[in-house]
Amino acid sequence: MNNQKLEHLESSFEKLCQILLDQLHSEEYLTIELNGEQTQFIRFNGAKVRQTGIVKDGSIKLTLIANQKTAFSTFPFTGDQSTDSQIAVENLNYLRQELPQLPEDPHLVLPENNGTSKEVYPGNLLSSDKAVNEILSPISELDMTGLYTSGSIIRGNANSLGQFHWFATENFIVDYSLITPSEKAVKGIFSGQNWEHNKYLEQIKTDKDQFLALEKPAKTLKKGGYRTYFAPAAVADLISILSWGGISESSLRRGDSSLLKMQQGTNLSPQFFLQENFSKGTVPRFNELGEIAAEILPIISEGKLINTLISSRTASEYNLTPNAANNFETLRSPELLPGNLAQEDILSTLNTGLYVSNLHYLNWSDRTGGRITGMTRYACFWVENGEIVAPIENLRFDESLYNFWGENLVALTNFREFIPRTGTYGQRSLGGILTPGIIVNDFQFTL
Repeated sequence: MNNQKLEHLESSFEKLCQILLDQLHSEEYLTIELNGEQTQFIRFNGAKVRQTGIVKDGSIKLTLIANQKTAFSTFPFTGDQSTDSQIAVENLNYLRQELPQLPEDPHLVLPENNGTSKEVYPGNLLSSDKAVNEILSPISELDMTGLYTSGSIIRGNANSLGQFHWFATENFIVDYSLITPSEKAVKGIFSGQNWEHNKYLEQIKTDKDQFLALEKPAKTLKKGGYRTYFAPAAVADLISILSWGGISESSLRRGDSSLLKMQQGTNLSPQFFLQENFSKGTVPRFNELGEIAAEILPIISEGKLINTLISSRTASEYNLTPNAANNFETLRSPELLPGNLAQEDILSTLNTGLYVSNLHYLNWSDRTGGRITGMTRYACFWVENGEIVAPIENLRFDESLYNFWGENLVALTNFREFIPRTGTYGQRSLGGILTPGIIVNDFQFTL
């Protein structure tokens, strides 16, 4: 999306906000949120294009507050002032009718004026007519299936106290699998704001090496503890589960958080540093209320829990100071800091054990104990004496984060990969996790 188009949408959103604010009654508060995108989608199967198109979409969410009650509605945003303003006013009037029927909210957070901000992160994306050839030419002889998304994403936030925030970014994701004749798969994600074809070729070369290794006879392993290397994509899955009742202050206060032991004094490895970092421009710093998060928020430093995610609602309930967390107190822009292990030394440092590329079906098996269960997936291998010997059959694991991020954490790689959120349900997701790979001792596989 060009700058002129973005400026038109920003102006249209700002005008729509003013029309709504002019309609407000003295006792009412209003928050206005915008989600929008212009995205090229290409779906691949058998290394051929199966579906393609360009989606232009946007939506507005109104949240009306009055008399300690709140209600919200959502409607499409077109960028046409006449159309949008009529629908917006209709929705505002609808919310006014709904509010009297709702119960009071004892922990309601009223909007504040959190100022004005504007962040725009342009990218260097493939032109729509070149995308197919650039993606398929290195893998045309293989059975590739996947999805390519590319384009701009915008977020806007305003309220009746005068705040106004605008965020726009451009990015792409190639989310794909290379299927072997025996129907095994190498999973890959290539993403960023700037298309770099040489880096894409390097990644495909690595994938092809794993593709060939997958065709060797699989090794069946007994349950038990194994020295294990987790590639960045697998580590990202382990980090993401902290958003399910882990890093949330509300979860800690309720006593159902996976980090309860850390709050009580149990530490992880001093090599473990986790923080939120909004400086990369992959997600807006403002949350649903328009509160601006710190550019960097340390969460776990040298294995010690030093911050949690505290929303204004949780702060109101427990008399705390909020730190601009979102309503669900989930990680928005997390990164795990790197270590010293070079890529060329991964297999020799692992020596004998498992090379795990991907995980799936993750869940808490004992949340307050910090135990996670899940399965290996795609290209995972048995390594002996620093050499890949054979692919493995899928394994289920059940292990405590206090072990694999604690005393059993051997090393973190000195390189990191950005693993994006790939969801497209309703709208294209923003953000992801920047993480190194890790080697751990005695990781427990149960079957």
